[in-house]
Amino acid sequence: MIEIPFLTLLLFLPLAGAVLLLAMTTRERLAKATALTIALAETVLACSAWFSRGDTPSPGYFLFVDSPWIETLGIRFTAGMDGISLLLVILTAIVTTIAMLVSWRSITERVALHFLLILAMESGIMGVFLSLDLFLFYLFWELMLIPMFFLIGIWGHDRNVYSAVKFFLYTMVGSLLMLLAIIGIYLIHGEQSGVYSFGLAALTGTSFSPATGFWLYGAFLLAFAVKFPLVPLHTWLPDAHTDAPTAGSVILAGLLLKTGAYGLIRFGYPLFPDAARTLTPLLIGVAVAGILYASWIAFAQKDMKRLVAYSSIGHMGFVALGIGAWTPVALSGAVLQMVNHGLTTTALFALVGMLDERAHTRRIEDYGGLWNKIPLFSAFFVLFFMASAGLPGLNNFVGEFLILTGSFKGAHLATVLAFIGVVLPLVYTVRLIQEVLFQEERRPLLLADVSPRELSILAFLAIADLYIGMHPAPLLEILKAPVAVLTGGAP
Repeated sequence: MIEIPFLTLLLFLPLAGAVLLLAMTTRERLAKATALTIALAETVLACSAWFSRGDTPSPGYFLFVDSPWIETLGIRFTAGMDGISLLLVILTAIVTTIAMLVSWRSITERVALHFLLILAMESGIMGVFLSLDLFLFYLFWELMLIPMFFLIGIWGHDRNVYSAVKFFLYTMVGSLLMLLAIIGIYLIHGEQSGVYSFGLAALTGTSFSPATGFWLYGAFLLAFAVKFPLVPLHTWLPDAHTDAPTAGSVILAGLLLKTGAYGLIRFGYPLFPDAARTLTPLLIGVAVAGILYASWIAFAQKDMKRLVAYSSIGHMGFVALGIGAWTPVALSGAVLQMVNHGLTTTALFALVGMLDERAHTRRIEDYGGLWNKIPLFSAFFVLFFMASAGLPGLNNFVGEFLILTGSFKGAHLATVLAFIGVVLPLVYTVRLIQEVLFQEERRPLLLADVSPRELSILAFLAIADLYIGMHPAPLLEILKAPVAVLTGGAP
């Protein structure tokens, strides 16, 4: 019997499933069933990690693996899971499964390829959240981008090729700059220590001159800012969301945006603490600008998908604010908000996709009177949009409250301005709910209420949103130790 380490299985099970689907290109039903089975198995694995505790060589990590790989270059297969990566790994497994379910009927061409790409992307995202070797991290970072490019380009709508290319160019430029910075760190550390390594633990503490540290951190920050995305590097996101299939939008908003924030937390600040402190005012300023700008632009949107896309930019601005504050409370709130945004925005894009499947339009002005026609769908519509707006008792409120509380001491003005960004979404959310659900019907649309498959998706996400909103303590408890290690604060 060959024993496969837990993290290795978690990383490569979806990729193995993607390879398996290559043999099922003409057997669509079998391909869908196989992909969903693998996604569910990955979800069970990810959730079981919650109960994994034990002594590991690296403090703060529940699970850890470190194996030789390309020893001549100092590259090792090093991966670890602490409380931060645990929550994001579970989120990845859940959102990937939901992405498959929302595609179950809407994808009718090249079905096996569609599900294959989703599984390949899941492996890439898992790798980003678990890698503790910079070379391995970069490899998974690139792996997750390629399937999204094809999802938008092949199954997208309208200007899908334009949006796919724009997404690829933005992310590739940032990725190449990060690669140059990784090589620079590797060489500098090797010259100082005589040991060439890409390992995060080895590279942490490497000395840089102020100018060198500034430019290396700047390259990392730019790559991660594109993925957040932070203003003014955000312009690829609304186009990508508008033209992507529903599964693409779900994964893009639910997961890919989180990789930029995670990279900044895991690699940016620990590797370049001095440069990060120097550029903190810039990060906070850009975060607040994004919160206000995105909320304002959302008012003008007539396409529901674009409205949700701009709301995502605003919510990720709060995450950036929490990271910039770099206090235990603010950083815990930022990580929790990443999870909250992943769940809520997944539900919003699923809802918009369900409407689009039925009425073949996403324009707000085409709808009206849905509360009387499809009441169950409308109830979920109200719940998730109010969760997105930060209604107390729902999950987004907890994350935003912690971020604002933890940021106020070090950034008074920024926190006050960000609070305005909490109020603005309430305005456009109430307007949207009024026009779509309660205003007089403007077009005679024959709409069916949610199916059992759709009900299972929305009910699960609703329970998760309500649970975190009412009882976030278990998630915050598991974040205490890793956040304390990162910020130097008491657990």
